[in-house]
Amino acid sequence: MIAPISPRNALTIARIVRVNHAGEFGAIRIYSAQIAVARRFYKDCVPMLSDMLGHEIEHCALFRAAMPTRKSRPCRIMQFWSLGGWLLGFLTALLGRRGIWACTAAVEAAVHRHLDDQLHFLAGKDSELHALILSIREEELAHLDHAEAQLSSGDRFTDALRSIIFLATDVLIWLSTWGDSARMAAALRQAAVQSSRR
Repeated sequence: MIAPISPRNALTIARIVRVNHAGEFGAIRIYSAQIAVARRFYKDCVPMLSDMLGHEIEHCALFRAAMPTRKSRPCRIMQFWSLGGWLLGFLTALLGRRGIWACTAAVEAAVHRHLDDQLHFLAGKDSELHALILSIREEELAHLDHAEAQLSSGDRFTDALRSIIFLATDVLIWLSTWGDSARMAAALRQAAVQSSRR
């Protein structure tokens, strides 16, 4: 970590680690439920879902390990991440391959946007966490790209499902960071506006 760091920034960093850990745990639950259904009905989806699950398990462990030095702890609403993730994975898998990949695309798009916001915030504040998120972002982006490649464009049902899941993921991230996620997004937008004026 880079010192000195203000108490406000230290709190935000603790919340970043917390929400990322919770999000990875939620993703583990989503993929686990989807795999359980896919093994019966869509066996061709299982290898990729299993690879993604392996990545999420690794990411979850990395964020858990990053907690102590940042005075962070697991999220208080982990039950929502757990139950919500499992239900989301199960229900979308029941909708078929389209549901599985729409869910992955929506969740990963929301996560990718938040990771970009976090990277912007962490630059110059916590180089170790910045590097960790940067390395994880590449795998999350690969998940998003794969899911989007499985979906056809212009499908209203898929688009609606993705929008609902994206919004739900966004709300859960906001709740888990006590609004810090919105402040990071605003800071990133402001920085983009300032750089475009130069």
